[in-house]
Amino acid sequence: MKMKLDETVFDKLAEILKKHELSEIEYKDDDVKIRLTRGAVTQDVQKQDAPKEREVSALQQSPLEVKHAPKEEIKENWSDHPGAVKSPMVGTCYLAPEPGAQNFVVLGDVVQKDQPLLIIEAMKVMNLIKAPKGGKVVHMAVSNTEPVEYGQLLVVIE
Repeated sequence: MKMKLDETVFDKLAEILKKHELSEIEYKDDDVKIRLTRGAVTQDVQKQDAPKEREVSALQQSPLEVKHAPKEEIKENWSDHPGAVKSPMVGTCYLAPEPGAQNFVVLGDVVQKDQPLLIIEAMKVMNLIKAPKGGKVVHMAVSNTEPVEYGQLLVVIE
């Protein structure tokens, strides 16, 4: 059964979404439920007695404006970087040789090949993680005393 909806509802919801810079808005009226999301506009139509929710494309005549993040806010996928240093084991990450000491490296440091970067404690054994190559530390993906997984990104050296 096809339901006739007042198209002005979509326009009003889209205005509210844009005005308040929301990412999603939902409207319910009796047996109709409409949800608009920024970027992808969808309409959920659901009757109270219907067991399944149907998702239908909404009107495409007035697409919503999508704001893009400035270039510096867009996150790179550091894991794919050729200078990515990943954890060889599961454990706890320590950025300094002992509590209260200075970190082995900080963001922006220039490191030499085999220079200590951090320690991963696994089963009470302190494993020193060294730089696989020389270069500048451009990304620190872990913090002190953070648990790390095997293959997790630790540091990126360029």
